[in-house]
Amino acid sequence: MTTSVRGPNEKLGTLLSLAGISNAGLARRVNDLGAQQGLTYRYDKTSVARWVTKGMVPQGAVPHLIATAIGGKLGRSVPLEEIGLGGSDPAPEIGLAFPREVQEAVHHATELWLIDPDTAGGRRGGWWDSLAGTFSVTAYATPVSRWLITPVDGSVAREAPLLLGLDEAPRARPVPGDGRVHRVGHTDAAKLRQAAEEARRWDSRYGGGDWRSSMVPECLRQDAAPLLLGSYSDEVGRALFGATAELTRLAGWMAFDTGQHEAAQRYYIQALRLARAAADVPFGGYVLASMSLQATYRGAAEEGVDLAQAAIERNRGLATARTMSFFHLVEARAHARAGSAHACALALSAAESWLERSRSGDSDPAWIDFHSYDRLAADAAECYRDLGMPVKVREYTMHALARPTEEYVRSHGLRLVVSALAELDDGDLDAAVAAGSRAVEVAGRISSQRTREYVQEMLRRLEQYQGEDQAEELARRARLVLAAPA
Repeated sequence: MTTSVRGPNEKLGTLLSLAGISNAGLARRVNDLGAQQGLTYRYDKTSVARWVTKGMVPQGAVPHLIATAIGGKLGRSVPLEEIGLGGSDPAPEIGLAFPREVQEAVHHATELWLIDPDTAGGRRGGWWDSLAGTFSVTAYATPVSRWLITPVDGSVAREAPLLLGLDEAPRARPVPGDGRVHRVGHTDAAKLRQAAEEARRWDSRYGGGDWRSSMVPECLRQDAAPLLLGSYSDEVGRALFGATAELTRLAGWMAFDTGQHEAAQRYYIQALRLARAAADVPFGGYVLASMSLQATYRGAAEEGVDLAQAAIERNRGLATARTMSFFHLVEARAHARAGSAHACALALSAAESWLERSRSGDSDPAWIDFHSYDRLAADAAECYRDLGMPVKVREYTMHALARPTEEYVRSHGLRLVVSALAELDDGDLDAAVAAGSRAVEVAGRISSQRTREYVQEMLRRLEQYQGEDQAEELARRARLVLAAPA
């Protein structure tokens, strides 16, 4: 698709001459690069002529593919500004679709992954930031409905088509890394899953940070996308879709943790679609639970309840006891934020009951290993905080903080803030300052917008203790943490 006419694009014409690329050659290369990302283009020399002589602007990922094609010829990176397409942004619909067909799903997922923070304006002030305020919980309606109706796809086996490069020689799609042409195997999927595991533990310890330049989006762009567009059997394909679903959900979670809710929503939708292709219903439920937490956090608690209950209902008899416990815990969080104390208590009771049924020999997936009684107690404390029951908050916070761990630093910091808030509600300033001081110390070591927002809430609550030296000292330290770059 092409948009407005702006007059001749002299920059693009000049650079094409410098690189020695003909209009037909650029068109072929853009079509090839797009195909490698699951995008179907049919540009020709006339299309390129329109870009150069009339200044017509191609939409979506095409400007970035043009820059990549020219950069490959020149042997260096070419920014969009250098080819006169600096104002080009991907379509705002990217990442929101939930296609019925598997290959169409691959197309939409890889289109989202293609947004490179170094070339697509993904850094601060760029495309993601231009979407600020566009999060809408209603965008989850169609994806969730389609997943509930059909949580598992039919065969996902795929034979990759041959591509034509600038030299016109037929070639199969290569797997990244070694440049050789071969079928995707279980080892390829296992490497992606290992990358997801390492990234998950890094995120728990240090926070989402600048998720856009982290290893997860890079892995999706450079490793996962070419693999999904390769050749594989149904069995290997299921494993491949499962690994990419984990990476995509994690990218969404990291975006959520850093306050990029618009990006998080798009990654969550694609993660749910990939989970369906993987035939992994429990993981699909885990993605729904992530959506629920985001919806609840963004003030859509009733929708958060619906999302959590969808995960629960579809996983009865499928997910392990530990997994079901977590789904009920997420449901409890949504009920609490909605002000439904009775429903929250029932969900918490169910979460505890399911957790008591779990055994060390259960076939729990690796992604649920964080869920323990400590986590249940921490979330229960937040439930009762939302319900305005400080005695219960203190009770559960004590359990949550009983065994601090370096593995889940961010979670420990959030629990400390909740503890401080509970002590402030109870009028125990000494205890509040003790917990708050530890919370501020943890917050200074990680990069997490959610943690910063919790600290901001503590800072607001400390205002009632103006004139108290220890309260003012804690407030001073909290402001220093909040003033530091995120």
